[in-house]
Amino acid sequence: MSLLATTFTDPKDRGKAFGIFGAIIGAGAAVGLLAGGFLTQYLNWRWCLYVNIPVALVAFFGAPALLAPGERHPDARLYVPGALLGSAGMLSLVHGFSEAESRSWHDGLVLTLLAAGVVLLAAFGLWQTRARVPLLPMSVVKDRQRVGAFLTTLLVTIGMFGVFLFLTYYMQGVLGYSPVKTGVAHLPITAWMIVGSTQIAARGLNKVPPRMLMVPGLLVAAGALAIIAQVGTEPAYASHILPGMLMLGLGMGTAMTTSVSPATGSVAPRDSGAASATFNAARQVGGSIGTALLNTIAATVTARYLTAHAGPGVNPRSLQAEATVHGFNAATWWAMGSLLLAATIAGLVVNADRAPTPQAAAAEPEPVDART
Repeated sequence: MSLLATTFTDPKDRGKAFGIFGAIIGAGAAVGLLAGGFLTQYLNWRWCLYVNIPVALVAFFGAPALLAPGERHPDARLYVPGALLGSAGMLSLVHGFSEAESRSWHDGLVLTLLAAGVVLLAAFGLWQTRARVPLLPMSVVKDRQRVGAFLTTLLVTIGMFGVFLFLTYYMQGVLGYSPVKTGVAHLPITAWMIVGSTQIAARGLNKVPPRMLMVPGLLVAAGALAIIAQVGTEPAYASHILPGMLMLGLGMGTAMTTSVSPATGSVAPRDSGAASATFNAARQVGGSIGTALLNTIAATVTARYLTAHAGPGVNPRSLQAEATVHGFNAATWWAMGSLLLAATIAGLVVNADRAPTPQAAAAEPEPVDART
């Protein structure tokens, strides 16, 4: 992403590059869904992990062959303490959310993990202000547009990753779809993500303020979740899932592709890598937290539904299906709330009139290091 941000400085070319970037993400998701279905159904789910090895090898040998060698920053160092603090903090938070599903929110281990995560991340932030070569320069998180894009991305992925998991559970566990059929059934999301990325975000990025694309896109995606959250135990793919997927893909493709621009624009070239990494970290961390948190909510609601509706004369199998769907729906409403909060932040914080570009940062004077 930092290569895109620093290579394409012309607004028109930049919008097109980010649109293609979003389309590739969507196409990769489509291939992954289909490949995952085939591997799970005909080989073993472990092959969904093994298949990453040849992909990594292609990147390993392809990068030296295709990318021009760049100049190394003379002060660049691997900041091990910061990496350990940040990674340990996020691991503690995600693990705490995951354990809450089986232990409850009041369990001592859960509370300890969550508290430790907050403390470690606070220590990481404090250390970044004192490190000579920080992993996360404060200049990256002091810009209003970038902070808005980071928070929006975090909240969006918190909501989205859990929903993808629930849709898979619903199709296979309730509708009885095979892994391959489930992968095919997910394709409308990726197809319309590509449409939103290339036909809306890429074309409008240099014409309207970013929030004019981000907010409507997120509202459309939130509306999609409102439709999906109303499914029952009866087959509802054509009536609820498919329309929701089409809206979800269009809204997400538009909003997420647009958010790349404020996240990486107007940043000094030397900090482009840090800005891009922070954006990707927000996306990955949001997905991890969202999967753990929403799965915990779904499991808790399901267990309460089973307890409240169990009794003589109740079909256990039907009750289990109803409780499972009820848990999925409750978690999906929470995911919709996360998208609405993301839309609010995008509308209030990302207030630039036009998508920022590296040219703005290039025009600013380099800060003077007092140590020199």
